[in-house]
Amino acid sequence: MNLDFYKAFNIHVDLAVEAHEIVRGETGREIPGVIVDREKYENTTVTIVKIVEEDAEQLMGKPRGNYITIEAPALRDNNREAQQEVAEVLAEKLKSLFNLPENANILLVGLGNWNATPDALGPKVINQSMVTRHLYKYAPEELQGGLRSVSALAPGVLGITGIETAEIIKGVVEKIKPELIIVVDSLAAGSVERIATTIQIADTGISPGSGIGNRRSGINLETMGVPVIAVGIPTVVNAAVIAQVTVEHFLEKLQNTPVLNQIYKNLRPDFTHQVINDVLQPFAGNLTVTPKEIDALILNTSKIVAGGISMALHPAIGLEEYNMYLN
Repeated sequence: MNLDFYKAFNIHVDLAVEAHEIVRGETGREIPGVIVDREKYENTTVTIVKIVEEDAEQLMGKPRGNYITIEAPALRDNNREAQQEVAEVLAEKLKSLFNLPENANILLVGLGNWNATPDALGPKVINQSMVTRHLYKYAPEELQGGLRSVSALAPGVLGITGIETAEIIKGVVEKIKPELIIVVDSLAAGSVERIATTIQIADTGISPGSGIGNRRSGINLETMGVPVIAVGIPTVVNAAVIAQVTVEHFLEKLQNTPVLNQIYKNLRPDFTHQVINDVLQPFAGNLTVTPKEIDALILNTSKIVAGGISMALHPAIGLEEYNMYLN
């Protein structure tokens, strides 16, 4: 799929790695001002996309900063070994984005609607995170000096509270004055393969709801006055993307059939776009799709994200300690 398709259906790409693939495919060459590094682990692949120039920022449609994508297809199979590796890699990559003293004050924010499962990742992560601000002075002796003060918030969504999420967070920030905010949210993917198998970490903050065309006030350094790291997992895919991929695969099959090859050559991209748009018209192109097993996927991935964040923020906490003290 090319950039014109995403523009035609007004689809925002949440994952920087997907935005890079789309733009690079469009230009046919590397993108000036974008640096890409890759790391390979036993069950996990990490792609680090750094947007360092203003022109690249415009091309990618994302602010300058670091975007770390952790991909582990084995997560969908509930592979415990892969889950542990991803949690540890997540902790390692999170720590690479901040430099905080041991007595730092951190605010965790779980964005999303706890009543809608595909959008409940943020609140689920908050439920399973090690929140220590109220107990900071009373930590077990073996953890003294190894815990940071962490508070957490799941502010809900505008449709439930009637208050902009950014306004709620800003009020809490002004009261408790954290040195760092970490926000967790569900994302929209450009591929069904990335649902619940991909984690993105970004030091640029987040715009809640942008992946489903529902832009809200941004949560970032500019609006909060505090560095913001965003952690997200794709839980939905736009139906137009699935339809377009299906059409493309169908047309590829036509190419291999001599009699039908001429039909393929005469088809124009705007024709297929119109067909897809007609089918999705009742929802104005805003239909999103999620797997039927999304409940289990959210439960598994929220545990991984909560564990990774807790290990990154608390130096004395490893995966075993996290499980022991949380339970």
